[in-house]
Amino acid sequence: MIQSDNQNQIPSDEIVKELCTCNGLSYDRIDLEGSSVRSLEMFFSGYSRIVGLSHFPNLTRLVLVRQAIQEISDLQYCLVLKELWVAECCLTKIDGLQRCALLQKLYLYCNRISTIENLEKLTKLEVVWLNGNQIREIEGLSTLQKLKDVNLAGNLIGKIGYRLDPSANIEKLNLSGNRISSFKEVTNLARLPRLVDLCLNDPQYDPNPVCLLCNYATHVLYHIPQLQRLDTYDVSSKQIKELAETMVMKKVMFYNMRIKSAQRQLNEELEKLKERKHKLQKLPEDRIKHFSYNIKNLERELVELQASGKIQASKAISSQNLGCEKSDEEAESPDEASEESSLEQWFLHKLEALKRRVNFWSKKLEEVEAVYQGEVKKKKKASSLAVQFLLTELETVGNTRFEEGSPSDAWFNSCYELILSRFCALDFKTHGITGVKVNRVIRVHNRILRLKFEEKFQHFLDKEDLNEFLNYRKMLEYLFYVSPPDVPLKKQQLVQILEDGFQEVKKPGSEGGVQLSNSLSICECPRIEYLQKQARSKGDSEDTFRRGKLIVAKVFLGHSAPAHDGEPIVQASYPNINSVYRSGKSSQNSPCSTDSSGAVDQQEKPKSSEVCSSLDYKNCDCNLRQCEWFVFDHELVLPEYIVEFEYITLVKVEPLFSSLSNVTGEEGRRNSAGFVLSRDLQRDDEVLSMKPIIKPKPKIVCLDEKTVLAVAKANIYSQIMILNLHGNRLSKLRDISKLTGLRKLIISFNEFTCLDDVYHLPNLEYFDASHNHVITLEGIRGLNKLKYLDLSWNQLKKAGEEIGVLRKHTPMVLSLDIRHNPWHKPASVRLSVIGQLRALTHLDGLLITEDEAAAAIQFMADSKITQASLVENSRTDQERLRILSILPQAVILTQISKNRVDVFQNNWPSRITVLDLDGQHLSRISGLDKLENLRWASFSNNNLTKIEGLDTCQNLEELTVDGNCITTLEGISKLCKLMRLSANNNHLTSLERNVFDNLSHLHYLSLENNRITSLAGLQKAYALIELYISNNYVSSNQEIYQLKGLNNLVILDMYGNLIVWKQDNYRLFVIFHIPSLKALDGTAVEAAETENAKDLFGGKLNADMVAERLGHSNFSKMQELNWTASMIRMVDLAPADQFKNITSVNLQNNNLTSFSGLVYLPNIKVLCLNYNHIESILPRQKVSNHLTNRQLLYQKVTSSGYGQQGSSKGNRDVGANESLPPIMESLEVLHLGYNGIASLASLQISRLKNLKFLFLQGNEISQIEGLDGLQLLQELVLDHNRLKAIHENSFAKQSSLVALHLEENRLRELNNLHCLVKLQKLFLGLNRIQELSELEKLDCLPCIKELSIYGNPVSRKICHRPLLVFHLPNLQVLDGVTVTPEERARAEVHLLEQQVFPLANSPIDCGFPVLQTTFPKPCPLKIANVNLNAGINYLYGGDFIVPHSVDELVGSESVKVPLSGKKSKNAAQGVCNPRSIHAEVAIRQVRAASANLPAHGAPQSGPSGTT
Repeated sequence: MIQSDNQNQIPSDEIVKELCTCNGLSYDRIDLEGSSVRSLEMFFSGYSRIVGLSHFPNLTRLVLVRQAIQEISDLQYCLVLKELWVAECCLTKIDGLQRCALLQKLYLYCNRISTIENLEKLTKLEVVWLNGNQIREIEGLSTLQKLKDVNLAGNLIGKIGYRLDPSANIEKLNLSGNRISSFKEVTNLARLPRLVDLCLNDPQYDPNPVCLLCNYATHVLYHIPQLQRLDTYDVSSKQIKELAETMVMKKVMFYNMRIKSAQRQLNEELEKLKERKHKLQKLPEDRIKHFSYNIKNLERELVELQASGKIQASKAISSQNLGCEKSDEEAESPDEASEESSLEQWFLHKLEALKRRVNFWSKKLEEVEAVYQGEVKKKKKASSLAVQFLLTELETVGNTRFEEGSPSDAWFNSCYELILSRFCALDFKTHGITGVKVNRVIRVHNRILRLKFEEKFQHFLDKEDLNEFLNYRKMLEYLFYVSPPDVPLKKQQLVQILEDGFQEVKKPGSEGGVQLSNSLSICECPRIEYLQKQARSKGDSEDTFRRGKLIVAKVFLGHSAPAHDGEPIVQASYPNINSVYRSGKSSQNSPCSTDSSGAVDQQEKPKSSEVCSSLDYKNCDCNLRQCEWFVFDHELVLPEYIVEFEYITLVKVEPLFSSLSNVTGEEGRRNSAGFVLSRDLQRDDEVLSMKPIIKPKPKIVCLDEKTVLAVAKANIYSQIMILNLHGNRLSKLRDISKLTGLRKLIISFNEFTCLDDVYHLPNLEYFDASHNHVITLEGIRGLNKLKYLDLSWNQLKKAGEEIGVLRKHTPMVLSLDIRHNPWHKPASVRLSVIGQLRALTHLDGLLITEDEAAAAIQFMADSKITQASLVENSRTDQERLRILSILPQAVILTQISKNRVDVFQNNWPSRITVLDLDGQHLSRISGLDKLENLRWASFSNNNLTKIEGLDTCQNLEELTVDGNCITTLEGISKLCKLMRLSANNNHLTSLERNVFDNLSHLHYLSLENNRITSLAGLQKAYALIELYISNNYVSSNQEIYQLKGLNNLVILDMYGNLIVWKQDNYRLFVIFHIPSLKALDGTAVEAAETENAKDLFGGKLNADMVAERLGHSNFSKMQELNWTASMIRMVDLAPADQFKNITSVNLQNNNLTSFSGLVYLPNIKVLCLNYNHIESILPRQKVSNHLTNRQLLYQKVTSSGYGQQGSSKGNRDVGANESLPPIMESLEVLHLGYNGIASLASLQISRLKNLKFLFLQGNEISQIEGLDGLQLLQELVLDHNRLKAIHENSFAKQSSLVALHLEENRLRELNNLHCLVKLQKLFLGLNRIQELSELEKLDCLPCIKELSIYGNPVSRKICHRPLLVFHLPNLQVLDGVTVTPEERARAEVHLLEQQVFPLANSPIDCGFPVLQTTFPKPCPLKIANVNLNAGINYLYGGDFIVPHSVDELVGSESVKVPLSGKKSKNAAQGVCNPRSIHAEVAIRQVRAASANLPAHGAPQSGPSGTT
């Protein structure tokens, strides 16, 4: 509220009077009562200034709202003031509060304050409200450590930074309605440990831009977990916090996986480069070895000539020291020598020429290495940028994304064409550039920058007229960002621009705004000139400008104006203007001057698709369109694309590391460094053919005393001082230690792998062991006088161990050559050697300088863990830093945290919780015994060979040891609280089983780029969630079974292991066996993949599954295989030879449709496949297309009768089965019960030639067929099927059958059993046999001993049992009841009486009076619990009922009949309804029954009669 000048002139007395009136005070008594007033309030009264407070010295609370106050005054009298409100006034500055030292609450909201100031002395402040002002920065609060409530809403604040860190007691903070747009700024609030109420999106204010981003609430709740309220909402629920943390963890895991995929891709590219380097270096290396071999041959020959006196030694020695600086062409050849040339000169000339060739090829090696290092640098730089993009995506929670383009994307092609359309070949003519090729386009999706751009754009449109609104699209343009030529666009600056926009980018000098251009030449020519100038000054190649990078931005130009000549381009010079443009002709960064008068050759022309590709450059008008733009508002410049391009030059330079190039270059072409020309090879041949030609000597394979003396040309060992064994095939130096006088030993170009024979040579001074295969120096000892040692061109890898041996056993060595060895850490080998071998003067042929020696000493001092290094690289943080990063926690805390250890405190080592010793060249971990509270540690990029010295660090939660030489993880077995372990890029070969058993909290394990072959040690790592083990040597699919018990495993990366391409359908195989996986090898697991995996591998029994259950893969001792109820659909036990001892297989209750792989097991005797879906022994083939519909229907439903033209299906199948070869010849017992089998012929069962017992119960078989091949069959079970008849050929060849089970079928007749001459047991119960005549057909079974016909209609007839007993003389058991001699005698009596009575259908119809008197009327009869030894009980069982009428005789109750010698079966108990039986037999049975009834006390319903 703005007050008028009249109001400002109000007398102070009037203001004081009004103040008293508003607070109920008497102005007249103010002097008496003023000291007792504690609180004053004044609202909406036009109070223009603060006066009269001297009357209220004890005032503690002052409230002034909606006044015209412009400054705070008169508070020097209120020394005890605790609460001050000057709200909704006209304050422009915070001042006049210095004397209010006791002030606790300050409310200055809704004023015009622009700066937080003059509050430093108010150290007791707890509440500060500065909302609704014009504050741009948080400042001036560093001393207010008691602040609890801060309200800065409705200001212009865009950054938080570290400004609130000193106020660690803040509990409530409101920053709504500001310009905070970055998640990074919000993350800064995580350092306020007591913050419980945060507002960034208060409904009373506009939201901060950051609140409009995706995952805003999740990000805030994760980083500030103690929050109870967020944006006025209650977020105290534990479930909300856990959900936020889970979501963030998933994102971290996802981006960690993607970053590892990018790093893995880099490793693959580096491996390809390394392979290419080895191929390129092979020719130079071979040449160097060949020339070195010849040099040593010549030197040996020369020494021998000197020894013989043919050449003077002094002259020879001096000639060897001649410089080799002359070129090969300048060297004087022997042919051009004077007539005085001698043999000595021949030797010396050739030696000199050979050494020059060695130097030449050594330079080629160095050139290849240099080019290789350059290529590696480029690859790493590109990968680093890709990783940084992923980290940016993670840090912004996906609100900034980077999309890689491909030619299939429309936007990629549009961007490509944009680059080509703005390339003018004429501008680049002087640089030899004819075209441009786009290699890569990355699209940038920055949500926050786009929101700002659209907001500013819309704001501009709202102010414009309608006509201008219609043309707004003309103000949108895509332009290139112009970076200063001397400041290359590096990764950090690039990422900053893409994430935060161009606000931090300022052009040096007076020109302002974001500098852009629509021309590639304006952007690039200054950069090209600068790089060429730098290259010329350094003597490097000038084609370093070949590759470039552009930022393509979407720009709203708004109101534009041309630049004024001679004036700086700043906003003040161009009012109401959004952008300024300057023509390309007048630009200070204009393209390089070109000679446009001359024509160009055809080769210089760019491609037809490019601008200025016409035949004549004279018509080029690109300069007229080229402009340089300066946009003042950086929010109107939206970076959208990153383009990586490459220039096409007039002179084609073939890169050395191109996949098509060879090390041999072509003559006349411009080749890059490292190429070899054919004339170089010719020169080699010329040098080698120079005289003298040394004849090869015979190779020595084994060294004995005679050979040693012969080589040394000595008589006894003590005379030998020089021994040259160069160029042989020796691998041992037997008894070399006896040469106590030996001073010089040469064993180059042999086959030594170790030097353990070289020991105790007290006088040895010179030792050349170059060009061998030495892998270790262990064994060397007692060489105290050794001064020269050559170990070059060997296979030494472990620098620490080898240097330790030399330091101990060769203390006086002066010159050492260890070049061309595959050291594990080659970068640090030289300093390490110099630092430990203090007597050295020359290393690898180079003189050791004093500076280098001092650097080596410092290097060795820094390679040990000291108190100084502990203090420098440790922190004492107690809480894990919540930050979206994949870096180790130790690295993050060391870089960010300020909580350093205080060495003056007692027991200070125990306070250390963070330790980061990366890149310290450590060879071992020591001195950490007192760090018992260490929680996060990192020892990456050192020279460690094992993990040690951490036993006392029991609280360690995270350990990182990447980039070392570690071979075992045994040192971590006691770290029970370890949660994260990273040991990438080491030399691990296995995972010990006991290492991970106690690590019950380990949920992250990364072991990439090692040599691990087995995952057996991870079986008990049950807590694992992430496992990264790519680029190892895991090859067996059995290793996947080691991970099946890890039910929490979500991410698995095994890319680069042998199993990936060795295992068929590897991905689906892993997904099936580890169902908890959400991502595999950097790719998310889709639901369709899970289903496909189940279809492909579900129910497949293979050797891996068996090995998983057994715990080993030695199947030779297996005799039984029991795998029931496992949903097995297929058996693939290969190779079958490993399972040759299995004799019994039980696969009941599975889903097999055939015998599958079981047919290949050679020695199976018993096979149980009950309750499967077996259709045939081998998988059924597809139905032929030529079959008719009726024939197809018959195949599906045999009983349909369709399609049976010609021979029957059974006969066809039988004929086909007879022609098939036998299988499973050892099988004797087969169970196929309850498989739904409908046809025996299609089952191909006859191929099992040696089968003896076949169980087919519970199927749907309707016809007995296809058994012709089972001639050894002894028992056949066909119970509970659908058999209706026994056909003629059913048992044609089953003469060996002993037992036949046909119960629970539909048989009515008993025909065609005559072939079963050896049958002893026949079970026919529960069929449909009705006539006694069918039972008489069993006479053809002479050996039958046991018979069962219970449950058949015929069994209801009283006389069926005597009939069977009579006709089957060998019958011993009938229906489970033993046939006694007495019963057989009674049955034989019937034969004498058969002729007395004629045959009748039933006893009732025969007209016997006995029957009529016995049953005068319907008589229900029941006999229960009566034991009849030889009476009716053996016919009817324990209980039976005689119904009232004949009709009831047909249906009767069933009872269970116990069967001796076999399992219990259901038997139907029949009643007296005899049909088709001899009358005499029926009468005798009825008489016996009626005679016994009264004796057992059975109830009678009518008069009884006697016979």
